[in-house]
Amino acid sequence: MHLMLVPGLILILLFAYLPMTGVMIAFQQFNPVKGLFGDQKWVGLDNFHYIFSMPNIWRVVGNTLLIATLKIVFGMFTAILFALLLNEVKNIMFKRVTQTVIYFPYFLSWIILSGIMIDVLSPSSGLINQFLGVFGIKEIYFLGENKWFPFTMIASDIWKNFGFNTVVYLAAIAGIDPALYEAAAVDGASRWKQTWHVTLPGMRMIIVLLMVLSLGNIFDAGFDQIFNLYSPQVYQSGDIIDTMVYRMGLLQSQYSASTAVGLLKSGVSFVMITTSYYLAYRLFRYRLF
Repeated sequence: MHLMLVPGLILILLFAYLPMTGVMIAFQQFNPVKGLFGDQKWVGLDNFHYIFSMPNIWRVVGNTLLIATLKIVFGMFTAILFALLLNEVKNIMFKRVTQTVIYFPYFLSWIILSGIMIDVLSPSSGLINQFLGVFGIKEIYFLGENKWFPFTMIASDIWKNFGFNTVVYLAAIAGIDPALYEAAAVDGASRWKQTWHVTLPGMRMIIVLLMVLSLGNIFDAGFDQIFNLYSPQVYQSGDIIDTMVYRMGLLQSQYSASTAVGLLKSGVSFVMITTSYYLAYRLFRYRLF
């Protein structure tokens, strides 16, 4: 049985731990000609000083925190609410079809979905703007205006991913003892009271688990999504840490500075997930291991 773990462990070592040797680039004036283990010039924390001296760094961090936090909060709220509503549906066929429909976008890549969204949200011929035009509403540049772009990213990410979390919450609801509902009904509890006092407490552990895991992504606003949908005209509100690292590292060849940004992001994410795990144990006595 333990031998079955070997392929997975090899993949983790190759793609998760072995690349961590590149972290030392953040402390070097890296020259790719000399190679990763060549005679590179060590500069200490100079790359980190350079990062924090950049004029747009705090705007990028703010965009990342705003988009990532709202994705986590509203994504969890939407999935929990939809799971509770779907749990009340008695028609099994309708319930299964609905689960399949909301789950399907989760399997599509942002390459495909971005093409669909660009067509649907087009200011002139997009389906959404055509619908708004029926009511005399002026065209909205969802992907081209700074005030609309972040919320378009948040809404589209929730639409893509909430189906997966909904299925997880439905599984948690299915594990609740039916006798608890029967006892609540005997005591005169309405469906709302049963939901509040039986269903939600029964879902508490899985909610805490997903919340702990999601806080580790507080600086992960979704590179695949934003990279495929943003443009220079929405950098002010849509540029995030990952897209900035992409431009610095691959387009501008600032390998050391981009590595330093990535290292900082990973460090903050590690602190966040460790803190959330500690709070989950202290407040809810929940342990992952």
